[in-house]
Amino acid sequence: MPRNRGFGRPSGITSVCSAHPVVIEAALIHGRGRSSDVLIEATCNQVNQDGGYTGMTPAAFRAFVEKIALKVDFPQDQLILGGDHLGPNPWKHLAADEAMRKASEMIDAYAAAGFTKLHLDTSMACADDPQAVPNETIASRAAQLAAVSEAGVHRSGAQAPSYIIGTEVPVPGGAVEALDHMHITTPADVRETVELHRAAFSRLGLDEAFARAIGIVVQPGVEFGNAEVIAYGREAAAELVATLNDIPQFVFEAHSTDYQSSQALSDLVGDGFGILKVGPWLTFALREALYGLSAIAEILVPNTVRETLPVAMERVMLSSPDHWQKYYPGDAHQQYVQRHYSFSDRIRYYWTAPAAQNAVNELMSALRGLTIPRPLISQHLGHLEPVVASGSLTPEADAIVLGSVVRVLDIYADAINSARQR
Repeated sequence: MPRNRGFGRPSGITSVCSAHPVVIEAALIHGRGRSSDVLIEATCNQVNQDGGYTGMTPAAFRAFVEKIALKVDFPQDQLILGGDHLGPNPWKHLAADEAMRKASEMIDAYAAAGFTKLHLDTSMACADDPQAVPNETIASRAAQLAAVSEAGVHRSGAQAPSYIIGTEVPVPGGAVEALDHMHITTPADVRETVELHRAAFSRLGLDEAFARAIGIVVQPGVEFGNAEVIAYGREAAAELVATLNDIPQFVFEAHSTDYQSSQALSDLVGDGFGILKVGPWLTFALREALYGLSAIAEILVPNTVRETLPVAMERVMLSSPDHWQKYYPGDAHQQYVQRHYSFSDRIRYYWTAPAAQNAVNELMSALRGLTIPRPLISQHLGHLEPVVASGSLTPEADAIVLGSVVRVLDIYADAINSARQR
């Protein structure tokens, strides 16, 4: 992973934050094609010792990813697994002592499973905390988790991990509120975060572990909502970027970089944001492909599929509204549009539902073996028409779905390469 910005050209890596098997397969195929490392991260809510919302423990998630890597012939030694926002967040409804006990169990499981990039994030308030947790407490709790991680690594013989500290504002996953008051992390906040964590680690005898802290999460002024994207502005982030001169041990990690332009992503890497996290854009691209194929199936193989995929997914989401209802404001029609087409892509939580899987399988079976005519690709999958026209993407259903995700990963890879060549 990128570090030591002062030596050589800017470097960066894309952090793929998704548990969807097609997204992971696309990422590994993409990495194999470019002979590059692939960083795949799970969040504390997705994957933890209790299973998270994916039902997977860290060890199970590793096995899940490694099985896909084996399927697509991706080298295991180029696979990097990370854990994101590891802290008490899944249990913040509990008192701090109990929530931290659960967080300790979680990070122990991540470390023992061989995850080598661990983001320590204890910034969230627990049930008996003040609304704003003091920065000293955040750093102290992060060091406590690092101590558990280090003990777990020592016990299991796993590779010593690299650590990421800090958190971004607002919380990850896309903003819920209007994006009209973006807060860029201040240089003072960066310096305080680093020094408080350094001191907290040192108090626990973890100086060697802190030497493996390579990144700090900051808010550079990028975010997305349901229909808006705030683009990276180099001038607005200039003071923040200059802070890196004072902390040569670190790169910045940028969250919520989804939907940024290639130029903005390249600027981020050139300015020292060595880790670019992307998640919803990848599953958004997956949905684009599936919905386009559903429209094509109505034309190519009419009456073969019982109902269109959007109709099936609408029923699935309405039957279980917890993942979208509080995130999508407005009247019934506005919520309908957001359920299916929001940049926040809350539909991603529903693809593993049995009814959704059945609908997707039925669609893909109906189209399998068929060559999709370019005019239909142009009409319903316009974002992929150029790569189909060039011959680099086969106009068949399975390839189309993977290709839609790979297209986004290409944007990131090309932006990172562009930054290196400046």
